[in-house]
Amino acid sequence: MTAVPPPFDPELAAALELIKDAISPSFTMADIAEIRQGPGIQLLAELDLTMDGAFDVEDRTVPGPADAPEISLLVCRPVAPADSGPLPVIYHVHGGGMVLGTNRVGVDAPLAWAKELGAVVVSVEYRLAPEHPHPAPIEDVYAGLLWTAEHAKEIGGDPERIVIAGASAGGGLTAALALLLRDRQGPSVIGQMLLCPMLDDRNDTPSSHQMKGVGLWDRTSNETGWTALLGERRGGPDVSPYAAPARAADLTNLPPAFLDVGSAETFRDETVAYASRIWQCGGVAELHVWPGGFHGFDGFAPQAAVSRSARAAHTDWLRRVLAR
Repeated sequence: MTAVPPPFDPELAAALELIKDAISPSFTMADIAEIRQGPGIQLLAELDLTMDGAFDVEDRTVPGPADAPEISLLVCRPVAPADSGPLPVIYHVHGGGMVLGTNRVGVDAPLAWAKELGAVVVSVEYRLAPEHPHPAPIEDVYAGLLWTAEHAKEIGGDPERIVIAGASAGGGLTAALALLLRDRQGPSVIGQMLLCPMLDDRNDTPSSHQMKGVGLWDRTSNETGWTALLGERRGGPDVSPYAAPARAADLTNLPPAFLDVGSAETFRDETVAYASRIWQCGGVAELHVWPGGFHGFDGFAPQAAVSRSARAAHTDWLRRVLAR
């Protein structure tokens, strides 16, 4: 097994150089509190969620799982949609390694899709590990989806056209949500978008070893996130697929999936393996491995050519799924 990482795309390498002093590829449990207070939280508070007036924005507090606190949903509705009927819904699950973030994290991407395609965005806030280990995060995500499906018409959405989407930890939780909806016979969704998803707690793929100490999310950070979520169970024999979807024995009867990942990031091999297993089970998956991409590259370097290609692929897939 080689530990030499693939090269970064030159434009992405230049962007990574600019942020390397602000964002380390590695963090430990001891760093979580400090990172949560970092400058990124302030930037989220300043994000224009209306997209220059294109959306009405509302925070909703809705019932959480049984015997658990209520959860917060960010609901963004187009002000002047081209379609007068119910609109498709993009249900968004934020990233943050299971330990960071709010429902504002990464929501700029689904808002951009929704602005172009005419959709409602609902972004869920879930309890974070290690204070709230599995199953708290996925149960919050599931409860938010139930509310969204039941109240879709109330927020201008179509309950028959819900797509679930997330990046990084949010991508892993989105994959887990698809499994949970299938197994609990919950509301149907028409697609799952898994962007650089965090799927496998075993943290032992070739790409996880290659990217140690490199990029934006390395093997040390990955171990931190999974340990926060699972504690001593991480990497052991009794991990639920609703925590780590790579553990699922059965990937049949899932909604069509879009998966993408950079060639130069920790999650490359687990993402490729998950797409392959969907195909092996007779399912539908579209997989993109972006050459030279680090974790979350299109958010940090949106003007790079590979980032523009990735974002165009996201929108194109959504357009095709919503047209079916």
